[in-house]
Amino acid sequence: MVALCPRQIEAKLTAFPENQPGCKFISYRREYEIATRMSHSETENLQKVHYDKIAPDYTAHYGDDWSQRYRDRFIHKYMFRNIPVAGKNALEAMCGSGETTRYLRDMGAFVTGIDISEEEVNNFRRRWPDCRGVCASILQTGLESDAYDCVAAVGGLHHVHPYVPEAIHEIHRILKPGGYFCFAEPHEGSCPDVLRRYWYKHDPLFAKNEHSIDVEALKGIFALHFDFVSPEQYKGNIAYLCVLNSMIFRINVSAKRFFSPALLRLEAMIEKIQGRRFSCFVICQWRKKDGGGSPGISSNHDSTVVERNKL
Repeated sequence: MVALCPRQIEAKLTAFPENQPGCKFISYRREYEIATRMSHSETENLQKVHYDKIAPDYTAHYGDDWSQRYRDRFIHKYMFRNIPVAGKNALEAMCGSGETTRYLRDMGAFVTGIDISEEEVNNFRRRWPDCRGVCASILQTGLESDAYDCVAAVGGLHHVHPYVPEAIHEIHRILKPGGYFCFAEPHEGSCPDVLRRYWYKHDPLFAKNEHSIDVEALKGIFALHFDFVSPEQYKGNIAYLCVLNSMIFRINVSAKRFFSPALLRLEAMIEKIQGRRFSCFVICQWRKKDGGGSPGISSNHDSTVVERNKL
């Protein structure tokens, strides 16, 4: 697969003005340098190699009891609010070892996990032997169309830049009409994101293509294909950083039991006043529209725009 040259990408990005009704797109000019030198397959391979390498530490830090308590209290509770998943088919996208799968199973869902890392999928299969584990890219899952009632992603979309629209296009394809896409991701436009951008560039625990997501731009792209069920929930402060993301701050997992109870209580107090500007991540609930057709994202994954004639 051949990556577009800079002139071709520039032409595609400028072909669809942002203010044209029904034809909004994510302008990846801030990722322009990455896009010109990283093809779709290179992006996938970057994440695969990266997570094969860090899988043991990732599972230890993000799958421990205190991280699960954080997820249940501040993420899962809001991601799946008012969504009936009992007896339904659910997919945990970019699943790792299945940190969200436990919650979905407890709610009665039949869960499939998908991840591009073989190491992570092997961890998933060992941890959840009654669930199906698939090693594939979220950009091209190979899964059946209209197969899932719910697709969940926690901290996965920001790993596929600059191909986030293509990932959501694939999620739309495999969702049943009326099915839910629930996700929690680092978002643009916050004070923590300023620090995060610097950190991404200098910490080897992050791959070079990682970038927080632009929720409003994504909603502009997919407005004809998803209903945005509830207002976005903006969350994440002290416990998000030191409990859930202990690996990033090189905090020993065994030490988390000493400070996590206090930080979880403090997080709950701070989130009441923090708002979007000071939050670390956003939680979204989208529902696939009935008969909305397929979003017009180029299937060759070489561009990051929406085709005018499809929207």
